[in-house]
Amino acid sequence: MKIGIFDSGLGGLSVLNEALSKLSEHEFLYYADVKNVPYGQKSRNEILKFSFDAVKFLIENGSEAVVVACNTATSVAIKELRANLNVPIIGMEPAVKKAHDLSHDDTLKTLVIATPVTVNGAKLKELIINLNAKDKTELLALPRLVNFAEKAEFESENVKSYLKDELGKFDLSKFDFLVLGCTHFNYFKDSLREILPANISIIDGNEGTVKRLISELKLQISNIKLTPNIKFFYSGDEVCEQSELEKISRNLARLEKMRAIS
Repeated sequence: MKIGIFDSGLGGLSVLNEALSKLSEHEFLYYADVKNVPYGQKSRNEILKFSFDAVKFLIENGSEAVVVACNTATSVAIKELRANLNVPIIGMEPAVKKAHDLSHDDTLKTLVIATPVTVNGAKLKELIINLNAKDKTELLALPRLVNFAEKAEFESENVKSYLKDELGKFDLSKFDFLVLGCTHFNYFKDSLREILPANISIIDGNEGTVKRLISELKLQISNIKLTPNIKFFYSGDEVCEQSELEKISRNLARLEKMRAIS
């Protein structure tokens, strides 16, 4: 099966990496909308257009299902994509429910970090209300983190200072989970782990998204690790330059290391 994965940039490689760990026998098309990244401060209409352009491109190139590996695009466009396109479309959702289910202390809260569009969007607020978790959930927009990720600036002092300043707005002793509400944020798990108290667990939506993909398409999980069959596209243009392919490979290697951090 040919599966399309779409993100505003290279954050969705974290979802691709998770998918490859379970579905390596399938073919993947990865679409990074590098001409328009970041989406986190774009208008709703812009995000809708970019999302339709990307998903239609993936379908036209043979994708039998598409994963919108971008929380911002999911928040804005997932309903319209599903209503207007005729392949299964799987969206990203911040793992607030997972944090809610795992929390065993009613006195502690969950902190969700995401882009401004996701933080201010109705979809995340509805999720929190439906879980009856409004009083136990705080939201923090981290718009600069996407730009750091796209520049492959993962461990600089600028990154660490930014994270310390933003997370320092909260009394972290009152939290037990940090939810990564943007796929780009997976690149920074090591820096986040250094800053956060030991009792705070870091969770993301990648595993849950791939589980939904497997369930919806009735796929079989494979433990056989095959050489991945992947084509990469930057805003519709196939990535052929060796330097860019090497950058993607380095990013995937980093994300594989980040998977072990929680």
